[in-house]
Amino acid sequence: MMKLASKWTVLALMMMLITTAGATAQGYTPVAAAENQETVYINQMEIRDGQIYLSADPIEWYEGAAADKAFVEHEGNTGLDGAPDGYYIVNNSVQNDVYQVAPDASVEVQIYDHTGNIEDTDVQWNESIPLAQFEKDFAKKDVLDLSQFPYHITLREGKVIKIVQQFIP
Repeated sequence: MMKLASKWTVLALMMMLITTAGATAQGYTPVAAAENQETVYINQMEIRDGQIYLSADPIEWYEGAAADKAFVEHEGNTGLDGAPDGYYIVNNSVQNDVYQVAPDASVEVQIYDHTGNIEDTDVQWNESIPLAQFEKDFAKKDVLDLSQFPYHITLREGKVIKIVQQFIP
């Protein structure tokens, strides 16, 4: 009886992994590098004198073969041939660069809390949301902490004109 239960447990776990793996990456395309684009962790957003500012820590974001190479270079002999999840982040120094966000900056998210219930949180590729809503929701930490995601920010004349949340598989 115990053997049968173990087989069903293993089968159920395998199905969960297969389902989850397919669901998380289906339809994903990497964010294309662009001129004046930086990849960062946004630490804080605040309004000063009617303008939105963000504090950000620049990072290096790698995917695919580049992630595997960076992983091996930075992690050494771990017994793994590459990045376990297909991506790798390098953050060698903690910086706090402050940027003014243009009032008409666009924001695209991959995972977003629409209802306040974690069960309703789902992946919607490059969903546009208003900047004011993003700033408001960035302060919330109860359901989905937006500060835990990397972002690709595009700058023009020193101001952020585009914010794209990086999907993490």
